Amino acid sequence: GWALLAAGDAEAANCMTVSWGGVGTLWGKPVATVYVRKSRYTKEFMDGGDYFSVNLFDGTERKALGLLGRVSGRDGDKLAESGLTQSLVEGVPVIDQAKLVLVCRKAYAGLLAPEHFRDPAAEDKWYSGQDEGNYHTMYIGYVERALKAE
Repeated sequence: GWALLAAGDAEAANCMTVSWGGVGTLWGKPVATVYVRKSRYTKEFMDGGDYFSVNLFDGTERKALGLLGRVSGRDGDKLAESGLTQSLVEGVPVIDQAKLVLVCRKAYAGLLAPEHFRDPAAEDKWYSGQDEGNYHTMYIGYVERALKAE
């Protein structure tokens, strides 16, 4: 399913739709992993801070999540346009309508570098044409809080 990744602080924040990622365990701790292309506005917030949130939905917000994946926050207040709202939990932006929110502290960030690809078809499919050179950064965050909608 889709989720929204949110990063930033009280001064400025951005969110984006993510469909690549997962949850699991790393270094003995629960983690969430997300992938962000270098062209995305949210990447500036991910690189600039230590925390982010992964906001999960039940499918009823598909139209809003579609818009948040297509429109850049560089160009205006896409969150307001989507009809969703945001608040802060211990200084971390979260999406109020999410059914489950994972508040994460960044543990690792690393580029999916072309020299490490072992599947040429994946690079050809995801990093050619208009996306040539627009590689993802993998962010792994320790899940510090899980917030469930009531």
